[in-house]
Amino acid sequence: MELDGDHIKITRRGHVIATMPLQALTKAPALRKGMLGTALTINSPEYDDVTLKGAVHIAAKDFAEAVKGAWTRFNLAALEKEAALLDELLAGVLSLAAPSRYPAACQIAPLLEDVRDLDASLLSKLNAEAIGPEVVARITPVRKFAADPRAARANAIAAFVTAELERWKDFFDTIESKPLTPEQRLSVVVDEDATLVLAGAGSGKTSVITAKAAYLVKAGIRQPEEILLLAFAKNAAEEMSERVEARSGVPIVARTFHAIAYDIIGIVEGSKPALADHATDDMAFTNLIKQILKDLVYRLSEVSKAIIQFFAHFLVEPKTEWDFKTKHDFYTHMEAQDLRTLQGEKVKSYEELQIANWLYENGVDYEYEPLYEHKVSEVGRRDYQPDFRLTESGIYIEHFGVRREKARDGSERLVTAPFVDRNEYLAGMDWKRKIHAEHQTTLIETYSYERQEARLLIGLAEKLAPHVTLNPRPVDTIYDRIVELKQVDDFSKLLGTFLRKFKSGGYSLQDCEAKSNRMKLGKRGRAFLDVFAPVFEEYQKRLAGRIDFEDMILRAAQYAEDGRYVSPFRHILVDEFQDISQSRARLVKALKAQHPDVRVFAVGDDWQSIFRFAGSDIHLMRHFGREFGGSFDGEAGVHRGAISSALKKKLALPITAEKVEGRGTVYLLHG
Repeated sequence: MELDGDHIKITRRGHVIATMPLQALTKAPALRKGMLGTALTINSPEYDDVTLKGAVHIAAKDFAEAVKGAWTRFNLAALEKEAALLDELLAGVLSLAAPSRYPAACQIAPLLEDVRDLDASLLSKLNAEAIGPEVVARITPVRKFAADPRAARANAIAAFVTAELERWKDFFDTIESKPLTPEQRLSVVVDEDATLVLAGAGSGKTSVITAKAAYLVKAGIRQPEEILLLAFAKNAAEEMSERVEARSGVPIVARTFHAIAYDIIGIVEGSKPALADHATDDMAFTNLIKQILKDLVYRLSEVSKAIIQFFAHFLVEPKTEWDFKTKHDFYTHMEAQDLRTLQGEKVKSYEELQIANWLYENGVDYEYEPLYEHKVSEVGRRDYQPDFRLTESGIYIEHFGVRREKARDGSERLVTAPFVDRNEYLAGMDWKRKIHAEHQTTLIETYSYERQEARLLIGLAEKLAPHVTLNPRPVDTIYDRIVELKQVDDFSKLLGTFLRKFKSGGYSLQDCEAKSNRMKLGKRGRAFLDVFAPVFEEYQKRLAGRIDFEDMILRAAQYAEDGRYVSPFRHILVDEFQDISQSRARLVKALKAQHPDVRVFAVGDDWQSIFRFAGSDIHLMRHFGREFGGSFDGEAGVHRGAISSALKKKLALPITAEKVEGRGTVYLLHG
């Protein structure tokens, strides 16, 4: 062995077999006396340990001391080269004991990255024996932070929040007409990458967002122009601007999503494109959809067939008694449905609706549940009313709710819905056949299993062919009838809502088809998309160079994403967050992504109100952390959540908060 500068050269029989850097040593060389001399061992995890046997003890001892001295000097020299960086990182770590700013993930993550880089490249390789106790004490806080940063950040947050609440007590007592509640105060001083505050109606949501904006400026965290205060309605934005300035003296202008999006487009393009007339008028928008439907029916035969097909067979949810376990559930569902035929009467089941509308479409006049033409006297039975009677031919149609079931031996039998007495129902079928046979009236039978096998209407056509000549009604005549029944109005609103959500989410028809398949919407889903696709195409044509609100927000989001718009905002405060849609969320995320320290602070109404907002997306609130949160120590979706005491009281349920890995704070409502 030979010490050669910062390396130990190891030679065997005149050949150098290894050159071991001092950096690779884990401890000073070890000596062990024996009968045949002293053994000297060099320990290194990167190289195989090397032992020199049979050395003269004094020579081995001197060599070991020389290596130890060189090793110590090497470690201290390496540390000295990074002294400035170490001092900077040590100051950052020690400041977490009493931080002057909230230690958000985005603020601490760069410190953690630098600490871990230094630890991996140098600190983890330093040996306590080599550097001495004073240097060990100096690097220990840094190494401890590298090993367990989450605990360090949690302790820092607790220390900051306690001190900050006390420091700003007078502010919280006077910012509103009443002192802020403990939950409201906590929401204001917490400044995580993303923070969501849930609060019921009347629980002071506006007070929280007002106090938050004022606090950020008064505490010197942000300048007014670095804060984007967002509301959903113009009057709400104006009211919020006035309230923030009146309460705090801080001039922060609240804006709607559409206003900020329009401004972004104007900055990037140099001018603002014209806005479609119907963009601000919901009635005009619905009327436009109605007009498009009407024009498509009269102009395009294939599209008109799809539209009529939907109204005739898929306007209501296609559920039958087979989809329910109890009679109560079935009838409750049926009562909620308006099973109104194209002829105008209300029928008792979806399959009857299909039959009635097929007869109407094909010009076959019928009566629904007429009295049978012959008096049937039987004790305990009410007067017989077949399902349908064709007025011209006198043919009767009975639709039977039975399906086919195969036994293990291959035989087949008819079965009824779970809550229907099979024997009684089959006996009723036989009785009806017997009545028609006795009075020599023609009975055509249809069955639930035919719909299950996708041949109900095909089979009906085949059975009626010998008795009836079909005379299909023109599609425009059928559509006029649909208009008379006022079915177009509600459907147009549905189409309009879907269209706006479709655009705001940036979806494609392929996305919708895939979702329909996953949700097993079947033919109804396909029929709806067959109508929606041409309606959407025509709607886009009629914009004629103008933009609607969905275009406006998506275009602004695109400009923020590709950097053509440079955002000055470091804090984005969103009121009424339950209204958030995919397009608005995309804009918020694009603005947040422009700078590493941007925070999102959102205030939302209680869960009951979420479903009242057309176009809003509950997913964005349920997965708030995943959508808007930061990352720290390998954990994504870092965020904070808060729930108001008023909402707790309103729910009247015990509530606990639990930390769930990767999901932030989850509030559990028990009961």
